[in-house]
Amino acid sequence: MVTQPARPAPDTTRRSEKSRRAIYDAALALVGEVGYPRTTIEAIASRAGVGKQTIYRWWGSKADVLLEAFLDLSAQAAEEAGASEQEPYAIPDTGDLAADIKAVLRATVDQLGDPRFEAPARALAAEGVVNEQVGRAYMANLMEPSIQLYVDRLRSAQEAGQVRPGIDPRIALEFFISPLAQRWLQYTGPITYDYTDTLVDYALYGLAPR
Repeated sequence: MVTQPARPAPDTTRRSEKSRRAIYDAALALVGEVGYPRTTIEAIASRAGVGKQTIYRWWGSKADVLLEAFLDLSAQAAEEAGASEQEPYAIPDTGDLAADIKAVLRATVDQLGDPRFEAPARALAAEGVVNEQVGRAYMANLMEPSIQLYVDRLRSAQEAGQVRPGIDPRIALEFFISPLAQRWLQYTGPITYDYTDTLVDYALYGLAPR
């Protein structure tokens, strides 16, 4: 008697990853196309080709979906830039603090102007203002790792005698990133390399005449 060979069991892990990736792509695309308020779980599910129950099985809200999708997008960008779990990204230390900070802020300007990042970043930042849970998750998972890069570089500069020993790096870094974030979020002016270079010069060299 000839029997049919047994068919391999479906790879549910692969299927789940494919669905998850489709949901990420759908959430990011919809926020860019129709805005965060008009993006719904139903719309994400329809675009991704999955049922609503699939999304609710993994996430509690559209904000949770978008945050995870954006974190994944950021991780892909880091990998493209050469970062990995073994060698995570760090702000270069060339010995010139101003040049190093200016370089990373210029890269930030490029990312803020990238359509792939701009819409979801604005949506999450805005939602985080009115939704404490989203705001704290956004801060812990996305902002805090970036902030730590500045802290590490400023501490290195302290050790090299380029920054006063008593300076608190976590406060000092706000001179670089807070004005940029405010200008970007509130459209108070253009986001350019000249602008971020000037921020660094003002922060490092002060406003008082020398």
